[in-house]
Amino acid sequence: MMKNKTLSLTRKIQLNIDLPDYEERKAAMAKLYDWQYCCFKASNIIVSHLYVQEMIKEFFYLTEDIQYKLADQKKDENGILNRSRINTTYRVISDRFKGKIPTEILSSLNRNLESAFKKNAPEYWSGERSLQNFKRDNGFPFGPNSMFSFKYDEERNCFCFRLFKIPFCTYLGRDFSDKRVLLHRVLKADTRLRTSQIQLKNGKIFWLAVFDIEQEQHALKPNVVAEASLSLEYPITVKIGSNRTTIGTKEEFLYRRLAIQAARKRAMAGSVHSRGGHGRKRKLKAVEKYKDKETKYVNQRLHVYSRKLIDFCVKHQAGTLILVNQEAKIEAAHEKDFVLRNWNYYELMTKIKYKAEKAGIELVVG
Repeated sequence: MMKNKTLSLTRKIQLNIDLPDYEERKAAMAKLYDWQYCCFKASNIIVSHLYVQEMIKEFFYLTEDIQYKLADQKKDENGILNRSRINTTYRVISDRFKGKIPTEILSSLNRNLESAFKKNAPEYWSGERSLQNFKRDNGFPFGPNSMFSFKYDEERNCFCFRLFKIPFCTYLGRDFSDKRVLLHRVLKADTRLRTSQIQLKNGKIFWLAVFDIEQEQHALKPNVVAEASLSLEYPITVKIGSNRTTIGTKEEFLYRRLAIQAARKRAMAGSVHSRGGHGRKRKLKAVEKYKDKETKYVNQRLHVYSRKLIDFCVKHQAGTLILVNQEAKIEAAHEKDFVLRNWNYYELMTKIKYKAEKAGIELVVG
C-alpha cells in the first residue's frame, strides 16, 4: 500500500520557561536571547560565504588557465576547498561561536540556509532576488532530537518539554485552532515533528513548530477545472462549469480595513492632546489599541476566503485550480499606490497555494 504524501505544517505556539524561581527564569531568558543574537550574526555570515563561494568564478574572469570547482581537493583534483562544501560554512561559524551556543543549533542553521540558498540560487544569478538579509528577531532552529521529556500535564492543561536543559511549558489559551490536537498526535506518534524554531519577540517566547501531516484524500477529478480570479472588488470569484460564486465583498474587506486605518489616524492626531506624565507610552496609549489590528483582521479574512475557495473546489470535485489573468492584474496594481497598499495579493496566493496542496488540488497561475 502506497503511503500518503506528507506536507509540512507550521504552528506558532507561545512558551513559558517552566522554572519556579524568578532569577532562574531571567537567566534562562537571557541565554535564549544570546542564542538568538548569535544566530542572527551567524546567518548573515553563512549566506555571505555561500554567495562568495558561488561568485569566485566571476572573480577569475581575467584568467583562462584556472580550473574552478567548489569541491574538496582530496576528492576532486580541480577542487579548491580543503574540506566538504557544507562543512566550510559550519566551520566558520563553529569557530566563531564555539561555547556561546549549542552546536546542534549551529548545525541546523547551516543545513537550513544551505538548502534555502540552493533553492533560490537561480534567482540570485538572474537578478530577480536579492541576497537574504536577517534581522535580530529571527528565531534559532533546532531538531526534534534536541527535545526531551515531551509530555502532557493534565493538571496545568499544557505540554511540557526540555530543550538544551531549559524546561518549557506551552501556553495555548483558548486555542480555536488545531495546535492542541497536533501536539496530542505527536505524543501518540501519529504525527512527527521536524526542525522547528524558537523566536523571542517583545519579551515573549514563541515556538514555530513544524509538523509532518498527511495530504487530505478527496475524490477529485483532474479534468474538472476551477477558474478563479482575485481582485480588490471581489477578493475571489470562482467558476466551475455552470457553478459560479463570489467569496467576500469589497465592503467586507476593503471598507473595514480603511475604517481601521482611519481610526488609527484619528488616535494619532488626538495623542497630541493626551495627558503625559509617563512619557511616550502614556501619550500613545490610545494608538496602541490599533497596533497590529489591521494586520490581524486581514490575515483572518484571507484565511477564511482561501478556505472557502478550496472547500468549493472539493465540493465540485475540481482537481485543478487556475488563477486567471493574475500577472496582468499584478502589473496594473503596481501602477496604483492605493491598490498596491490595500490588496494583499501575495498573502492570499500563499494561503491558497498551501491549502490547495494540502487538499491535493493542482494550482496553475495564468
